[in-house]
Amino acid sequence: MKLLEYQASELFAKYGLPVQRGVVINAREGAAEKIRAAALRFPVVLKAQVQIGGRGKAGGVQFAESPEEAASLCDKMLGMDIRGLKVNELLVVEKRTITTEWYLSIMLDRYSKAPLLIFSPLGGMDIEETAKTSPDKIAKVPIDPVRGVQDYTIAYALDKTGADKRYAAQLKDIIEKLYRMFFDYYTMLVEINPLAIDPEGNLTALDGKVEVDDNALSYLPDITAYRDKLQEDPQVIEARKVNFLFIPVEEEGDIAVMSNGSGMLMSCIDLITQRGMRIHAALDLGGGATADRITEAVRIMLCRPQVSTVFICIFGGITRCDEVAKGAVAAMQSDAARGKQLILRMEGTNKDEAAKIVAASGLPITVAEGIPNSVEAIYRLKNAG
Repeated sequence: MKLLEYQASELFAKYGLPVQRGVVINAREGAAEKIRAAALRFPVVLKAQVQIGGRGKAGGVQFAESPEEAASLCDKMLGMDIRGLKVNELLVVEKRTITTEWYLSIMLDRYSKAPLLIFSPLGGMDIEETAKTSPDKIAKVPIDPVRGVQDYTIAYALDKTGADKRYAAQLKDIIEKLYRMFFDYYTMLVEINPLAIDPEGNLTALDGKVEVDDNALSYLPDITAYRDKLQEDPQVIEARKVNFLFIPVEEEGDIAVMSNGSGMLMSCIDLITQRGMRIHAALDLGGGATADRITEAVRIMLCRPQVSTVFICIFGGITRCDEVAKGAVAAMQSDAARGKQLILRMEGTNKDEAAKIVAASGLPITVAEGIPNSVEAIYRLKNAG
């Protein structure tokens, strides 16, 4: 889960990291009054809150010299579209005078199996270009989870990149706090870009990114509250309410895949795409493949107008296949299923009875044996005629 900038800033502040004062605007009415009440010094910066990069180049960052000008910009920016995302909130902060922009992040590195510190004295919007053109200006340092951040960690990052060592103490303090947050919040990435140096020599986080492991959300009620404010696919939200994991894949795809396990789900997707077909969405049922849950899951998939074919792949030693069949039949009797096909592969108790239930329904449901045969059945249906 990716947090919005102001949400990341709130987390940074919780850990004592130096951040800017600001206010979040989510409505045009009363924007000027809310900005005045925040007692911000002008000029200010208005930043669109969207979960995507490149907002500055898309008009998502603007400057204002007064509360009235800021309110006028709020009116223009709220509701604007930035690369497919609607702007529902703006973060208004004081414009800072800075002399240098650094880049700092900690991410989970699967290669070293440790947190990886990434630092560069060339931060800002073009950090990706820096990685290509000046790799010597980027330091990547694995952090020993037992020892944590050490003096030599900071010394290496500064030496490797040629950054000013006068800021070593401040940098270490920031990294140590960021590192604690990295673990406390089960994050995959924490990033400050830019980490700015002002004329007085103070380091401040001017922008931040935080990505939290979705599997840890049940332990983080404050992050769950953040999630409920984010722009998400309606089916993602609907599926979550009944403990399904719904994943939009390709807008142009027309096949929806369901399974009761992420590994099997990925295997199905791989085989389907290898046959040149495209996946629109995937859904992990989790445990408990009952008739009601199957019906609800198929209904969520059928609500997608792009979906023409639903593939259900259920496997489990004690899974009752007759429950799976009843759920599939019930879903395919709905108006949303009109003109759509369903491929059903299932293994478990009462498998033969399940096949009879499907056959007796007279609905466009194909029962197939094994995943490869199911994929071929999908291919034949899509290329029939």
